Amino acid sequence: MTPAVNTEYNQVFPTLLVDDIEAAVDFYTSRLGFGLQFTWGEPLTFAGVSLGNVNIHLAKGTPYVNGPSEVAFIISDADEQYAFHQANNVEITVPIEDQPYGIRDYRVKDPYGNSLVFGHYIYNQGPAIKIERTDVHVRLEKRLAALLEDLAIHKRMSVSECLEETLLHTFERVGDTVASPHTMHTLNYIQELKKKHGIDYDVHGSYRFSE
Repeated sequence: MTPAVNTEYNQVFPTLLVDDIEAAVDFYTSRLGFGLQFTWGEPLTFAGVSLGNVNIHLAKGTPYVNGPSEVAFIISDADEQYAFHQANNVEITVPIEDQPYGIRDYRVKDPYGNSLVFGHYIYNQGPAIKIERTDVHVRLEKRLAALLEDLAIHKRMSVSECLEETLLHTFERVGDTVASPHTMHTLNYIQELKKKHGIDYDVHGSYRFSE
């Protein structure tokens, strides 16, 4: 179907109805971890909150009686956010789990019955790929090997699976560079692991390794 006008749509602001907007703003900012963007009205009747670059609006009103509204967020690390919400005693209605539609997600409910979904992509869709693994003798720099083991735990993979993922991505061209299997969140975590294991060489350090 051809659109009526050739307009680009760059943002959407879902609005959730809440019967106590001040309490709602406090819940979203202090317990769910959202940032406060704005408030409007005297007395307060409208507010905007954000999670990263994603924004939603809260409006004073009676929540729909036919069922809750739902907003879904794709984030960098659902497990980390899940632990944060658990620690803040947020009501979790569906525990975190790998879903067949390619997202690892969970659901929470705000005090007004609205459902919020948080998840990250896991790329598990498509038919199974039949493989046969083979042993490869690999010797790695000791500190790098320690980082790899920690990274595999963080990504809920074996060391072998983590290496396979990294290799497959580096074989793929993206513009004038190569693809990365890591989100910005994971890359920041890798910087922490480099400090933890004392890795003081750069990305080209292997060319200067001397045993």
